[in-house]
Parts: sequence; structure tokens; C-alpha cells
Amino acid sequence: MDGDRRRWRQCLLGGAVFAVCMAGTTLPTPLYGLYQEKFGFSELMVTVVYAVYAFGVIGVLLLAGNASDTVGRRPVLLAGLAFSAASAVCFLCATGMGWLYAGRLLSGLSAGLFTGAATAYVMELAPKGGASRATFVATAANMGGLGCGPLLAGVLAQYAAWPLYLPFVVHLALVAVSAGVLVRLPETVRERRPLSTVRPQRPALPAQVRSVFAPAAIASFVGFALFGVFTSVSPAFLTESLDVHNHAVTGLIVALAFFASTAGQLAVGRIGVGRSLPLGCAGLLAGLALLAGALWWDLLALVVASAVVGGVGQGLAFRGALAAVAAASPPDRRAAVISMLFVVAYTGISLPVIGVGLLVGPIGLEGAGLVFIACMAVLVVAAAGYLLRRPARTPA
Repeated sequence: MDGDRRRWRQCLLGGAVFAVCMAGTTLPTPLYGLYQEKFGFSELMVTVVYAVYAFGVIGVLLLAGNASDTVGRRPVLLAGLAFSAASAVCFLCATGMGWLYAGRLLSGLSAGLFTGAATAYVMELAPKGGASRATFVATAANMGGLGCGPLLAGVLAQYAAWPLYLPFVVHLALVAVSAGVLVRLPETVRERRPLSTVRPQRPALPAQVRSVFAPAAIASFVGFALFGVFTSVSPAFLTESLDVHNHAVTGLIVALAFFASTAGQLAVGRIGVGRSLPLGCAGLLAGLALLAGALWWDLLALVVASAVVGGVGQGLAFRGALAAVAAASPPDRRAAVISMLFVVAYTGISLPVIGVGLLVGPIGLEGAGLVFIACMAVLVVAAAGYLLRRPARTPA
């Protein structure tokens, strides 16, 4: 019993480190308006800056997504924390767009190192028989951390001094504490090999994972696409169309989507993996419909509702997808397979975000948002139909 308590404590500490790193990736979200005023760039540049992060994540996942399977979880996570700290330093030194690009790229590198490795690490730190709870800890740390970033930055930017500096100073302090925690946690990879043996991974999956991976990837793409556009464009929409200039309110609304995702993930244990994926797609479709109403009628209440409903749908789909893929993966390939799932997810973040940015100029922010919603709605319906015909099953 004492051993189980110790393992759960280690699992939760690993999740806390995971959350700190992910919070750094969304920290600039409510600050982009201030950066636009300071540097004078367009809305398209906001989406490009945001997408640079996703490209950094995808690059690391493809080139080194399996690194922690080889050299161990802790060295990879410590490297991720170092990139996160370097990103914060770039934002602290920002005097032009180049610093923002560099900061977002470094942030993407940190997230790329963390997503697969930290998810596998948190699950491995848990005691035997705790796979379901550990999966929730990992996905909640991921989404909860993403939600804490804009909330922390928004509150500090609105109610404290130095709005473009203090959030990153606080994050640097949290990263330092996280590094101290991480070096005291045990390594879970028993047979480690030198870094020189790490090779870029090809987009290939073990045979036993493929049937599970397809529906999981579809659901993940749609959910992350919604979050990507919501976090990159909604601050500008709140300011320009709804006259919301309070950075704390903007940060809270963005954070609600991620916190609702955590609530959706918690519900998977009762709903079941097989049903959570199609139900998650239904929630995403409802969230898209509410967001369309918010853009059409300029209603703040519908923006909040879309964040909550869409977030719950994303949480249901994402945890169901992750549980199915992790359970089907062989232990020595688990981090690599999870990394491939995140490659698909972060492709969903990057491509639609850039598309919206390109459309803002010719048809405006609301028009670009409605085009995105229409495209994502078609994809959600197609994904739900596929999942109903071929439901994902988690192997025993």
C-alpha cells in the first residue's frame, strides 16, 4: 500500500512537471494584442507565429519522438524544460518579430519533446492496475497546463505591472522548480542506449496499432484544429467584435476550453473508450455550431458556450484516442506511437490556423472563422460516421 502511494505521488509530480511545460506554450495567447500594438503586425502574422510553434512540435516528434524510448524519459524531459526556459527568455528580450518567432519555435521544441515522453512517463510512474487513472493524469496535465498558460498571463497582464515580462519571469521560476522535481523522480526506461542510436522515425506504426490509430487520429485532428483556431483567433475577435479589452477575461475564456477538455477526459472512465470517440465528435460539432453563432451574432455568451461544449467534446475524443493507442502499443514503441498521434494532432493545429490567417484579409475575421467552421463541421461529420461504422476498441 505504501508503495502504491509513493508511485501515485511520483505520477502526480510527473504530471505537474508536464503541466508547467505545457503552460509555457500558451502563455503568450492573451498577449498577442499587446505585441501587435508594440510591433505593428497583422492578424495573419499572429496565426503564423502561432503555427511556427506547431511546426516545431511536429519536427521534434518526427525527428526525435522516440528518443525517450532510447535514452530514457528524464534526459528528454530535462531538455524539454531547457527549451521552455529559452523560449521564455526570447519573449523577455523581444524587440521585434524575430524574437517572437524564435520564442514560439523553442516553445514548440519543448512541447515536442514533452508530449510523447511525458505522457508515457506519467503512465509508467503509476502503480500496476492504475493505467486508466494515469492516462487521465497525463491528458489532464497536458490540457490543464495549456489552460493555465493563458489564464496566468491574462491575470498578470491585466492586474500586475510589466504585462509583457512578468508572465515569463513567473514561468521561468516554475520551470526551475520543475527541473528540481524531475531530477528526483525515478527513470522508468530500464534498457537505455546512447543518444547516438536515436534515429528519425518514419511515419510507420506497429501492425497491432493501425486499426486503433485511424479513428483516434481523426478525432485528435479535429479536436486540436478547433483549439488551434480558438486560441489564435479568439483574442482578436473578442477585442475587435465584442469590445472585450480585459486581458484576464480573454485568458479565462481561452482557458475554459482547455479546462472543459479536462472535464471531458474525466468522463471517459464512465462512458468508455469506444463511445467517447463518437460522442466527442458530437460535442465538437455542437461547439463549432455555437462558435458560428457567436461569430454571426457577436454574442459573448455563445463564445463561452462554444469553449465549454467544444472543450468537453475534445476531451472525450482525445482521452479516448490516447487510451486506445497507448493500450494497443508495445511497451518499447509506446512513446513513439503516442508521438505519431500528436503529429496528427498538431497538424490539425497548424494548417487550419494558417488558412484562417490567409482568409482574414480578403473576407474579414468573422468570415474566415465561418469558413473554418464549415470545413471542420464536414470533417467532424465524416469522422463520426467512420467511428460509428468502425468503433475504436481498446485491447484487453
